[in-house]
Amino acid sequence: MKMRTCIAPSGRFIYGIHAPAFRSDNLREKDYIAFLGVLDNGSFCFNHVNFPDSAVQEPSADRVYEVPNPFPFRGSTFILKRSADRIARNPDRIRLDRHPEPSNRLSMTDSLREWLAMAALSSDKVHDLATALPRTIRLALAIDGTDPDELTILAEGCCDFVHDPETGRPTGLIYTKDPSGRGRPLIHDHEIFEAAANNPHLPDDYKRTMLLLPGAQGNSEIVGEWIGNDGASHVFEYLRRNSYIPWGHYAANMAHDAVRYRAEDLTLTDMTGMRHLYYQRTYVRLASGLGIPVPAFRRQLSAPELERLRQRILAVLTAGERPPLPFTRTLWGWNFGFGYAASGYRLHGSHQQVHQQYALVPEAVRAPDPSGMGEDNIPGFACGDLVDGFVRSYKWQTGRDFFDRYVSAIRCNRRMDNDDAGQSSLVVYEDERVILFVPKAQTSQWELQLMPLAPVGNILEADADTRASIDRALLVGIRVLEAMGARMVTHIEFSKRFDAGDADGRLLYSFLPKLPYSPGAFTEAQLRWVNGHYPEDFAVACRNRLPEAAADVFRDTPQRGER
Repeated sequence: MKMRTCIAPSGRFIYGIHAPAFRSDNLREKDYIAFLGVLDNGSFCFNHVNFPDSAVQEPSADRVYEVPNPFPFRGSTFILKRSADRIARNPDRIRLDRHPEPSNRLSMTDSLREWLAMAALSSDKVHDLATALPRTIRLALAIDGTDPDELTILAEGCCDFVHDPETGRPTGLIYTKDPSGRGRPLIHDHEIFEAAANNPHLPDDYKRTMLLLPGAQGNSEIVGEWIGNDGASHVFEYLRRNSYIPWGHYAANMAHDAVRYRAEDLTLTDMTGMRHLYYQRTYVRLASGLGIPVPAFRRQLSAPELERLRQRILAVLTAGERPPLPFTRTLWGWNFGFGYAASGYRLHGSHQQVHQQYALVPEAVRAPDPSGMGEDNIPGFACGDLVDGFVRSYKWQTGRDFFDRYVSAIRCNRRMDNDDAGQSSLVVYEDERVILFVPKAQTSQWELQLMPLAPVGNILEADADTRASIDRALLVGIRVLEAMGARMVTHIEFSKRFDAGDADGRLLYSFLPKLPYSPGAFTEAQLRWVNGHYPEDFAVACRNRLPEAAADVFRDTPQRGER
């Protein structure tokens, strides 16, 4: 593989240009056509566009520039061409807007004086007063408020609803057409809208109307679906065509009729469903690239079908003569939790409605020669490549496979303080196939890691039993962290290339909680991670939470979606 840097030997910058064009197979069985709201001209809005009848063809998605960092260990930068072109026409748009308080809004002191001056308040007056509070207070209430009526007032103040004339409950939103002719919700304050809609205490009918109903977040097509055997678990797979991840990415979102805002509400069947969609989409896309027929259309693959497809892909990859793989690595991530500071700074890059995102990473990206003499390719970037480069170096220098040594180090760990009275195990949970543990060097003060015990390097090498163990351990990990108080956790996957053969590599998941007192600053930017506890003691704290956080996970049997 070529060295990944934007500095060419000629002394010029080199970068890649993604020009995505692709097909997405439609594996969704049912349609869920619903009323979304009313346009300002009186016509109704429905979500037909979210439920295509056939496969989705994307002939020309937005281009994305990929610029390798000068130093390979710092990854790549991705520049969205459409957005960058718009900014280029007026660079002064690069600024952060303040939120000046309109002159007709009351200050906090004025609001309190008005409250104290009234002997009794009508419900209408309470509504007026609540919406007149300073914006920072309203945003803070939208994030952390627990009163459903209070949150309802905030929701009603940030957008325009369509209400049922008999019950007064929300049934849709008022829409307006943007310059391209697409309907957009008429939202007066986007931050309070997002904050209120992502607050678990907002009534569910408001959540569904504002955020969860297919189509509420835009026109992204739903091309996959999971329905658990019990009927209580329901997951949609959305296609994000013009993605910040070139060549499109997919999002497995809990559906509008399976509301999950906390890890404690997330079931093993839910996790199995989200992960099934990830495995299914990856295998289907790889099969298409290798000319292998997919045994399903407009329906989910059953667990046995999924496993047979995986085995067939592996057989083709190891057979020798085969088409070149255009995509050679996976990208998977999960931002659990949502938050804004009262200042308007977003604290986490996700919404609270549980969802996971995934994509495939291309083998190479077209790189125009800056001298104008021709074109070349640069390797596409995946974070697992950084691990791959290191483990190769480790094997060359030591003669040993790194991940075997890693498991061995976990097994024979000793405390750094040499306190024999303290517990020394780093393991939080394990079964016969996977291990969830505290890394000796945590890059978040509460980091956990998960990996298979056998040499499984990616999800293509993971059989059905290993996948089930990974799914369960992912749920155990997030449940334990939430039980300890974590509200925002980023999960990422490191994996080896599909065509790496028997090279050392291990599928590795990292759980990275964000803590309120250490959001990251110059120390972390220098890749220096500061902790105030021994990793063994964090493992003890996690194990102590297992009985309350995950007892039902161990009791339940995963349902893999056969219908």
